[in-house]
Amino acid sequence: MSDLFPPIEPYRTDFLKVSDTHIIFVEQAGNPTGKPVVYLHGGPGAGNSPATRQFFDPEIYHIIHFDQRGCGQSIHHASLEENTTWHLVDDMEKVREHCGVEQWQVCGGSWGSTLALAYAQKFPDRVNELILRGLFLGRKKEMDWAMQQGPWAVYPDYWEKFASLIPDNERHDMVGAYYRRVTSDDEAVKLAACRAWCSWEFTIMTLVPNPEYTDNLTDEFALAMGRTSCHYFQHDCFMESDDQLLGEIDVIRHIPTVLIQGRHDLVTPMMTAWDIHKRWPEADLQIIEGAGHSAAEFGITKAIIAAAAKFAV
Repeated sequence: MSDLFPPIEPYRTDFLKVSDTHIIFVEQAGNPTGKPVVYLHGGPGAGNSPATRQFFDPEIYHIIHFDQRGCGQSIHHASLEENTTWHLVDDMEKVREHCGVEQWQVCGGSWGSTLALAYAQKFPDRVNELILRGLFLGRKKEMDWAMQQGPWAVYPDYWEKFASLIPDNERHDMVGAYYRRVTSDDEAVKLAACRAWCSWEFTIMTLVPNPEYTDNLTDEFALAMGRTSCHYFQHDCFMESDDQLLGEIDVIRHIPTVLIQGRHDLVTPMMTAWDIHKRWPEADLQIIEGAGHSAAEFGITKAIIAAAAKFAV
């Protein structure tokens, strides 16, 4: 059950104009008349991975992916203009209409779980199930954990590399310090900051650090993810309040939901999944022992595939 489905190619790809500034890349795979599912990538700004199509049985599911504003194959690359949570939520509605589906299952991990919750709370009638992995609510304490005070206790050697770009007198606010650099007019400063930001996230993403993630980091990817992630963190993920998503759980309480959380996740630690579980006990919380943050962790992959199979019936 832990095996991914075989690789598949999209049967249709489109560039969808969602504003005067942005055109997003949309792909559809699997069964065109099957059960619709939209998969939301993380980051923000990471773009889609072809491997995530393989979570879903292509004979059963109509599999929809899109690259969020400014990343992947979307246009314009690494743009922060008109790039907020609520722009992305509205983009999802445009994607749904473009793909001709009335309701869909929404699956997302990390930042994708945040976007999934925001979308479901605004458009609850459009969502028939939720599969959420590596839970993140965009709260200040979560961002402080990842970028200020958490994983450095486990990875002080890697943390020193991350912090080395920032003078001592700015390190009390790493997000702000990095934001000033990823938005710099100096292209060298901007790229160095984006690469350092992404390298730090990649290091703490898996239970055992995988150097291939950083070794294969391209400048194009780093600019999109580094700029966009830092932009969202600097602006509190554009939430109206720190507990906005947690406070609106009642709006989506009726939606069948699986929450998948690695016990040893250092990017989005289990405190968030537990806070959601206490507020929303009806959702099925699955704690994956021996797993970190990445969807590629064996136990997490297995849980996503199982949840998709459960909802396919």
